[in-house]
Amino acid sequence: MSWSIRWKVAIGTLVAVACGLLIAGWMTVRSLEQRALTQFGETLEAKAKLVEYGFLALFHSSTPAVTLSRLQDIARDLGIRSSARITLIASDGTVLADNAVRDVDIPTLENHASRPEVSQALATGQGQDVRPSHTTGERTMYHARLLRVPHDRAPWVVRVALPLAQVDRLSDELKRQLLLAIGVAFLLTVTLSIWLAHSITKPLSEIASAAQALSTGNSTMRIRTTAQDEVGLLASTLNQMADQLHTKIEELSEDRAQLLAVLTSMVEGVMVLDARGHVLQINPALERMFGISRVDARGRPCAELFRHQRLNNLVTTILQARTPHEDEIVLPLSGRHLHIEASPAGGERDNEACIVLVFHDVTDVRRLEKIRKDFVANVSHELRTPLTSIKGYVEALLDGGKDDPSVAGRFLNIILKQSDRLNLIIEDLLELSKIESGQISLKEEPIDVRALVDRTLSTIKPIADRKIHRLVTALDPSLPLIAGDDDRLVQVLTNLLDNAIKYTPEGGTITLGAASAPSPYTSDPTPNAIDLFVADTGIGIPEKDRPRVFERFYRVDKARSRDLGGTGLGLAIVKHLVEGHGGQVWVEANHPQGSRFVVRLPIKGGKRSLAQWNQDNIV
Repeated sequence: MSWSIRWKVAIGTLVAVACGLLIAGWMTVRSLEQRALTQFGETLEAKAKLVEYGFLALFHSSTPAVTLSRLQDIARDLGIRSSARITLIASDGTVLADNAVRDVDIPTLENHASRPEVSQALATGQGQDVRPSHTTGERTMYHARLLRVPHDRAPWVVRVALPLAQVDRLSDELKRQLLLAIGVAFLLTVTLSIWLAHSITKPLSEIASAAQALSTGNSTMRIRTTAQDEVGLLASTLNQMADQLHTKIEELSEDRAQLLAVLTSMVEGVMVLDARGHVLQINPALERMFGISRVDARGRPCAELFRHQRLNNLVTTILQARTPHEDEIVLPLSGRHLHIEASPAGGERDNEACIVLVFHDVTDVRRLEKIRKDFVANVSHELRTPLTSIKGYVEALLDGGKDDPSVAGRFLNIILKQSDRLNLIIEDLLELSKIESGQISLKEEPIDVRALVDRTLSTIKPIADRKIHRLVTALDPSLPLIAGDDDRLVQVLTNLLDNAIKYTPEGGTITLGAASAPSPYTSDPTPNAIDLFVADTGIGIPEKDRPRVFERFYRVDKARSRDLGGTGLGLAIVKHLVEGHGGQVWVEANHPQGSRFVVRLPIKGGKRSLAQWNQDNIV
């Protein structure tokens, strides 16, 4: 059982005071009893001397002869005078007279030679003892004196006895009064000890509460005390320590919050290692890069956590050299490129920051570099092909082909066709450049989807008829108006339909449709966008090539694309125009064969009539 310090102080004080009171009371009673016995003994001794003189009067010459009856009478007379029991004892212990015993019973009394006071008197001249009387049974004090009888007779012993009943009564009364005094003193001590314990332990309890609050992180609690003693000094010191600790905690919290804000907001991954190569800290960006948890990563060796040989070699190198290093790794599963900058942090002991590694995700940069390289290569190749053809035919004409009218005409037609192709590539490049640089502004007008589809089909139908394709429309009759640039959306659908016609064998089916598309971000059933789709029954696009078909000059089948006259820029233009309208475009398989291009455009303003649109836009 654990007691509080208040009860320990109170009970300790009470025990100490109680022991002191009991010891003091016992010693007082003993002292008073001893003093009473001493006074009683002195009184008894004086009476014994008087009795001794009374018996000595028997031996004067004028007194009658000494007889036992005479001695008994004298003993009875002296007993009455001294209010005491008088006993006359011969030297051999025989009782000669006793005023407390009848005359006839004197001879029957036992020998008193063994009585302590009698033996002391015979030996030293006087003796004293306190014991219960064999005759009366009361606690009695005995004082004996040696009575030297004249005429060379054997000495007698005069013994005076007084019962201690009065002394015992006084002692009992004293004990009762002392016990009452001790009880009152104990009650006062209880009150004072509890008050004293409270006054002493209250500041200590507040100090303990403040210490517990500090241990739980509450550094704002303060100790209130007016004491000027050591407890007050301790409380003041703890308050100062709490103030300093609160200041330090706030500073550390601010620093930590700022550091966490920086680490959390960084798009670069950050990892901190100690001198053993164990992970101390990682930020959320690194968690996303490697698909790991900060809780699982802390305290684990880097080589165990990241099973990437190049990364582990970089960590080992910087741990040994303690100099900055850079490297680039490729994650095997995701294929992401990470540029790593590793710098020493100076820590030498365990759990101290020794190395800081910063991971830059350069996947998009490397992809853009590859796209740029591919673009330059493709542009060079696409431009070189018609230029080479034009140069070849011009040289053939100069070498004599111009002299043959039929050959010259055929060569000039080819040169014209390649010039048109070259001009088409340059125009598409310029248009794509304008779209990407924002030089082309898209209008925002109300567009009826059905009218948009009809306008597009009227433009593309002659081309489809030449390949005996069947054009099919699938339009939702309840489509709302959309906001956008009518001409650019016609260009989007035209490019998609043109591609479908080119890559669909003769006699195929091409479907142009539109339907409402609910928003994937809300649970509102009201449509937030519409899907325009172009589906064909052509050769289709392999799944691995679908993410790249919207890149400039990317071709699934390069030879076939050139034979069909494509520039490789149409789908790139489509993507930029759709995204300029705030939409999305993608391609998917069209079962059982062919491809299906989907353009998702947002419905700006919801379902509104053309009259409402015009009314809202009147200046």
